[in-house]
Amino acid sequence: MGIERFFSAILLCAALTGCMKWDYSDSEDLKASGKGLFITCEGNFQYGNATLSYYDPDGGKVQNEVFYRANGMKLGDVAQSMAIFGGRGWIAVNSSHVVFAIDPDNFRETGRIENLPSPRYIHFINDRKAYVTQLWDNRIFIIDPQRYETTGHITVPGMSAESGSTEQMVQSGDYVYCNCWSYQRNIIKIDTRTDRVVATLDVGVQPRSIALDKYGKLWVLTDGGFYGNPAGHERPSLACIDTERFEIERRFRFDIDDAPAALSINATADTLYWINRHVWRMPVESAQLPELPFLREPEYGKFYSITVSPYDNDVYVADAIDYQQQASIGRYSPQGEIKDVFSVGITPGAFCWK
Repeated sequence: MGIERFFSAILLCAALTGCMKWDYSDSEDLKASGKGLFITCEGNFQYGNATLSYYDPDGGKVQNEVFYRANGMKLGDVAQSMAIFGGRGWIAVNSSHVVFAIDPDNFRETGRIENLPSPRYIHFINDRKAYVTQLWDNRIFIIDPQRYETTGHITVPGMSAESGSTEQMVQSGDYVYCNCWSYQRNIIKIDTRTDRVVATLDVGVQPRSIALDKYGKLWVLTDGGFYGNPAGHERPSLACIDTERFEIERRFRFDIDDAPAALSINATADTLYWINRHVWRMPVESAQLPELPFLREPEYGKFYSITVSPYDNDVYVADAIDYQQQASIGRYSPQGEIKDVFSVGITPGAFCWK
């Protein structure tokens, strides 16, 4: 969920009130190609109109609303993210307090984990343990993906239970690194052997997204907050963290009114991409921010999310348009040439490669 939409939405629904009803109808027999791209579309907050799309890069074909069509029920309210592990696709549906597991070949549900406060992202440690980050909670939940159940939680020290926020996760060795976003300013380091936070690093106001490069360096994009934010308001930044010493090695500053988001990295983990109105690209060894964008934002629309194909380094950028209608995804070559455009659901916020 984008920051502007997010902070207006929280005024309407701050408590855990599982209001989503699972209404079933007829289902279809669908199939996915051997490799492809899942797109989780958030929909509109409290409308229960989140959807899942699937794109076949080889055939250039998209299938929309595949979860609903394969299962005969809606996905829920605000599909936040998706990950694939153990032959299953795992979809975190934020405001419906659920993580669904599906067969990625036919989109059929294989199980679910319910009654989570507000699941954001899921990271798998092994086939019996995964972490699920939360919004408005100071705990990261531990789940058993084999039994579809919660087995414990990690309490983040120094974080309020009412305004807690943990987001994306990446792993290096035995440690998972997680950015604490809304009203926060820290990266936390979790020892996966003990399920405890062993270190905290202040990286600036609201670290929004993270990526791990080929050198094992952790990159953090902060959005700088907003006027009146309890955590403060400052110039956003892109920081490079040495994970061994767990300290900031380099930092690049944006203008105070910029709103960088959606940090991503290519398959070889040597080039960063992000959105700041336009799409920007930067080698991880660069000594300065790029002067010119990789792609320019459309005149009527709004770039919202991005991914880079692990197969051919094509860049996929979601244009949310007005957050009310079907959005579009542009597929670009590594040279920035348009290769395809296809429609998906409302507000495509995250991607997952099969």
